[in-house]
Amino acid sequence: MRSGSRDTSVTLVLPAYNEAKALKPLFEELAHLRARERMPTRVVVIDDGSTDETPLVVQQWADCLPINYRRHPTNQGLGRTLYDGLSLAAELSEPDAVIVTMDADHTHPVELIPRLVEKLKEGFDVVIASRYQPGARVMGLSRSRRLLSRGASALYRLAFRHAEVRDYTSGFRAYRAVAIRNLLQREGHRLLTEQGFASTAQLLLKLLQTGARATEIPLVLRYDRKPGCSKMRICRTTMSTLGLVAKTVLWPKRSPTTNL
Repeated sequence: MRSGSRDTSVTLVLPAYNEAKALKPLFEELAHLRARERMPTRVVVIDDGSTDETPLVVQQWADCLPINYRRHPTNQGLGRTLYDGLSLAAELSEPDAVIVTMDADHTHPVELIPRLVEKLKEGFDVVIASRYQPGARVMGLSRSRRLLSRGASALYRLAFRHAEVRDYTSGFRAYRAVAIRNLLQREGHRLLTEQGFASTAQLLLKLLQTGARATEIPLVLRYDRKPGCSKMRICRTTMSTLGLVAKTVLWPKRSPTTNL
């Protein structure tokens, strides 16, 4: 990492649901990255009502990493979990800091975080780790999931036509903290009304509608490292994707993404 990034405070937001097995290697890699890059980093874990040993793993790593942990008493969905994580990260972060969101299932490479942070310094408000940029790869993903991801990407690109964005649903992103704070102040609890995986697209769309600048860097997505089965429900995710596009494009006055 360049020396400029070493002075940038980074808050990493991890929405987690039954990710005990994945959090162990993820925390280990984060600890190595933090030491190697000398990057001021804190971790925000929002536990969405896990029934496995996720709380225990977080507790075990609390002495090695600066972790802020919050737990939902019951599972409330990705949208609410992401909202709570961003809200806490915005409270903890200085205006010139960076907030990074990533999946807690060990499929996103932590070594990409410095590149995301560096790219923000070119004047962008959000940088997306994208599956659809040259050099990107997806490893270990089922054919049905590949088709769903490509279909969603094509639909969003057709509907919204943002020149710099191809991957609207990637959860691995870096944001300027001030952009997230301003969006939270403007939207409040209306920020994320989608509770499934469509919430990641909804967040990006709302940010873009404020005039935020976005760009992408290539992502190597490692589903071959994911322990256990995917939590995505294909039919539910398909319907929520179609619903979000319809509310935003066909009925914009009723859409929660246009109350800006």
